Amino acid sequence: MSATDLTDADYRSGRIKLHTPEDFEGMRAAGRLGAECLDMLTPYVVPGVVTDDLDRLAREFILDHGAIPACLGYRGYTKTVCISPNHIVCHGIPGERVLREGDIANIDVTVIVGGFHGDTSRMYGVGPVAPRAKRLVDVTYEAFERGLAAVKPGARTGDIGHAIQSYVESMRCSVVRDFCGHGLGRVFHDAPNILHFGHAGTGEVLRPGMFFTIEPMVNLGKHPVKLLADGWTAVTRDKSLSAQCEHSVGVTETGAEVFTISPTGQFKPPIVSA
Repeated sequence: MSATDLTDADYRSGRIKLHTPEDFEGMRAAGRLGAECLDMLTPYVVPGVVTDDLDRLAREFILDHGAIPACLGYRGYTKTVCISPNHIVCHGIPGERVLREGDIANIDVTVIVGGFHGDTSRMYGVGPVAPRAKRLVDVTYEAFERGLAAVKPGARTGDIGHAIQSYVESMRCSVVRDFCGHGLGRVFHDAPNILHFGHAGTGEVLRPGMFFTIEPMVNLGKHPVKLLADGWTAVTRDKSLSAQCEHSVGVTETGAEVFTISPTGQFKPPIVSA
């Protein structure tokens, strides 16, 4: 059993938790390190890189900073990050795969700092990428921004999903239904679930002190996905490209605070059109 499994077992209740100002400080520290890890990886995401080498770099970075890689050993997962290129929707397992020029890839990392989880993912272009791939990434990041803009006290979780879905579909893309955002804090995956589709005015009421991720997965084609035999890797059924953007968020008295913004401004690594 991993450290994260133990933490989840100790704190998971199924109830939505409202956190203190001290908890916000804990999430800021965890979120910053998660963002710094993705910043560190940026210059290494180049044509010819082996995904396992990126995983090793992330693991060494996290441990060198006195933190814990949350995914390592979580429910049997054997790597530090998830790397999901092209038509892999999420939970791609690093290994011998080589990233090639023109690929787009999502890297997802979660760190534990002082007991708090900083969970974030980011899209990377491997060299110049095709215009349709760049457009997909841009749509995904804009979808996140629109979901984030819906976060405020008194709003509902369905408002987040509606904002994301309505924009994505207006851009002739689709939102993955099989995965969602989730509560977090001292627990890796907790209540509430944050769907990235749905109806405004439905779902749980947002209250100051709630922590959760917003992490829309957007496909260039249709939304159905399938799980590969490894039990982790999810891919688009129609082999279309997929992209994701994830941040850890706290509800404040006036709106939302994003804990995982890059301290160096690398919120979006450059995606260069061919």
